[in-house]
Amino acid sequence: MNNTTLVRDEFERVSDRFVLYRAPRGPQEATFAEDVREGLSSPAKRLAPKYLYDALGSALFEAICELPEYYLTRAETEILAHDAGAILDAAGGPVEFLELGSGNAVKTRILIDEALRRQRTLTYRPIDISQSALVASAQALIASYDDLTVAAHASDYFDVLSRGIAPSAPGTRVLALFLGSNIGNYEPPRARALLRALAAALEPGDSLLLGADVKKDVRTLELAYDDPTGVTAAFNKNLLGRINRELGGTFDLHDFSHVARYVPETGSVDSFLVARRAHAAVVADLGLTVQFGHGEAIHTESSHKFSSEDIAALAASSGFVVRGQWLDAGRRFAVSLLTVD
Repeated sequence: MNNTTLVRDEFERVSDRFVLYRAPRGPQEATFAEDVREGLSSPAKRLAPKYLYDALGSALFEAICELPEYYLTRAETEILAHDAGAILDAAGGPVEFLELGSGNAVKTRILIDEALRRQRTLTYRPIDISQSALVASAQALIASYDDLTVAAHASDYFDVLSRGIAPSAPGTRVLALFLGSNIGNYEPPRARALLRALAAALEPGDSLLLGADVKKDVRTLELAYDDPTGVTAAFNKNLLGRINRELGGTFDLHDFSHVARYVPETGSVDSFLVARRAHAAVVADLGLTVQFGHGEAIHTESSHKFSSEDIAALAASSGFVVRGQWLDAGRRFAVSLLTVD
């Protein structure tokens, strides 16, 4: 990896095979409180989707992945289970993994299993804004794999990539992982910026394994983000609950409906929290009172969908080239191998 901008972060050696890095907050990095103030004070109210994933939000998202309507996780897992060998063949090796967003690492284990069948040891570098989820995942992994070393970064992707990642071992290629169609949570300019930052942190010949949801019929897409059970609604509303817990908010979650709709013009499923009545909510720690009209919405997330042409264009604009692509049997989801040009 390119380490020309590497900055030493605070770190904790949790065990002999697990190091946790915490980047000090830079002067330009907004806090949760600052982003909440800005987003809820804007004419078009919004909250950043990265804040959905506190400990409770991460647990709710894991539950979403088990829902029959949320096909994305099953489709991507099917691809990895069937094609992990071909993917690692195409990436070359030996490898180390750099993952943007660790989650519970269930899908990552498929790739770890395959990598450790090919090489004696493996280094895994997950980056996740949720330190609790990151630590739980890392500790479970080192308990499961004696030949795995974890160097985890509890921070924002852009922050870690801009600071630089420790160089890989000589003769080792980096295979970055960005799974779960998380790339779709970024608006196109921001998605390109993230992949450009990643390409700059890697070396020529290193690769990115990118999971992306495929464009399809509207009903299938919308049900994936607004399930009848209401788990997705709870996940979205938890963002208001987090404001209550952490910033002294007075949001009544019953005053908001979860709404998800597909917008063909942008190719995205957009999620909102919509006020059921006109009311005001207070965020005490910010000294902020937020007025809502009946039907007024807070935008919380957009999940962009991709065609093969979209993925190729994103790669080309970000310093990558597409070296391979795999789809599930239902052609609902794509996993693409992008190599630094």
